[in-house]
Amino acid sequence: MGKKKRLGIMGGTFDPIHVGHLMTAEAVRDEYNLDKVIFIPAAVPPHKQQQSVTMAKHRYVMTVLATCSNPNFEVSDIEMNRPGPSYTIDTISQLITQYGKGTEFFFITGADAIQEIHTWDRIDELLELCHFIGASRQGCLPDVNQIKESFGELGKRKIHRLETPELEISSTDIRNRIKKGYSIKYIVPSSVEQYIYKEGLYKD
Repeated sequence: MGKKKRLGIMGGTFDPIHVGHLMTAEAVRDEYNLDKVIFIPAAVPPHKQQQSVTMAKHRYVMTVLATCSNPNFEVSDIEMNRPGPSYTIDTISQLITQYGKGTEFFFITGADAIQEIHTWDRIDELLELCHFIGASRQGCLPDVNQIKESFGELGKRKIHRLETPELEISSTDIRNRIKKGYSIKYIVPSSVEQYIYKEGLYKD
């Protein structure tokens, strides 16, 4: 039998994508020996349905621009081609059909999102299908461990934590900087910065 394929899944709103997302994905790829990381912008983020989110096409293009220089990264529009809220369980099920049941999936997210994992749609079924990597700083360790233990043996096997570079960057901060007219240089890839200004995003 051939070597089992190991794929990282970097899901998120990416509004906008920034260097913190890219560094986290690369750190997880290295640590878990992943064949590649697939970035999947959420079309309709389930936890943000009451919030204003930039049009999916803009977030998709920015994600492509940010990742195209890394041959180990790719971007999928799988959630944009599916109506309704972008539930991770539906995405992973589609990817299993696409890549085969022999593929191991590693869903990459922040430690803050891991703490909300109980609210995710069909989470027990989802944990059976893929690993979860909570990228976090040192102070988040107890929280991730507590979440792992709350799911028993399944949580211990499928929920992991990885310390990543301490970057105090968030998409919310970037949007606020643009509204104030502050620079976002070096916080997002230059191609993403140029696209944001060209399209006039986040000014209002």
